[in-house]
Amino acid sequence: MRVCIVDDEPISRSVIRAVLSRSEEYEVECFSDAISALARCREVMFDLVLVDYRMSDMDGITCIMHLRTLADYQFIPVIMLTADHDRELRLAAVRSGATDFLNKPFDPDELRVRAQNLLSLRKAQLALMDRALHLDAEVQQATRKLAEREEELIWRLARAIELRDGTTQQHISRVAAVAEIIARTLGQSKAFCRTIYLAAPLHDTGKIGISDAVLNKPAALTDDERLEIQRHIEIGAQILKDGDSDLIRMAYDIALYHHEKWDGSGYGKGLSGTDIPLPARITAVADVFDALCSERPYKEAWSFDQSYAEILRQSGRHFDPRCVLAFTAGLTEIKKYYTDPAVTTHVA
Repeated sequence: MRVCIVDDEPISRSVIRAVLSRSEEYEVECFSDAISALARCREVMFDLVLVDYRMSDMDGITCIMHLRTLADYQFIPVIMLTADHDRELRLAAVRSGATDFLNKPFDPDELRVRAQNLLSLRKAQLALMDRALHLDAEVQQATRKLAEREEELIWRLARAIELRDGTTQQHISRVAAVAEIIARTLGQSKAFCRTIYLAAPLHDTGKIGISDAVLNKPAALTDDERLEIQRHIEIGAQILKDGDSDLIRMAYDIALYHHEKWDGSGYGKGLSGTDIPLPARITAVADVFDALCSERPYKEAWSFDQSYAEILRQSGRHFDPRCVLAFTAGLTEIKKYYTDPAVTTHVA
């Protein structure tokens, strides 16, 4: 335990050092002025500070007030040494942050006992802090494990959806990656970007409830079949509704609203503009772009540049213009997912 003594009287410093140095547990440092003591306190952590009230450069109350402004010294025990018995002085010392008082001339045994008591409290405080850090680390570890399990379940469900709609290949993974890039380029928080990366793969969850004959039909759909396909947003919303986590709540919004259009001509709830939740607006750009780039039973794959040109053409009609601008800003990074085999589309 480190002890700091601040007193401009050499004899007083020597006596206090002698009394406290009897214990091998204490490392004692003495200072003849408050300025030097405060400078040292900024460098090392003391566990107990003894401050004389009457000093030439700075009185003890002012010294304590400066000490308490240091982040690590807000709860360190401080003993005020004083020959004054004035009540107002003591009240001022307590207000400044003094923990205890010791009258001059002091009794060595009283000094030793008071110091031991306060240092015992300090040890208990350190033990509690250590325990709190340990518990915090355990909570963080448990939270990480829960998050990892949640992510694993999300990706397994997304893979099941992908297998159900077997022609999409890496569609859901690329949609997740592109949606995250758009969100990041829009200046969204790190938490938002991570959440949309995990929620976007669930945008077509409702396709689980669509028949194979319609889902994988190699020819143009009839009006009735098109209506059945459109039901996937309602099915997905039913699966994801009433979620407790931010991730599932965002996935719900994406599943239900990702076929809405900026001009109100989409399907779902007939929303338009900013009434469409932002995660759905972002995912809509990523989803349509990847669909254009992908081969489907009813169409050949478009080139990257052709697909990008269509996204630009639909800005302000199908898509939120801000999301299209963010897509453009992230285009170099996005292109790697379509041209560079070394860039993976799913990082757990």
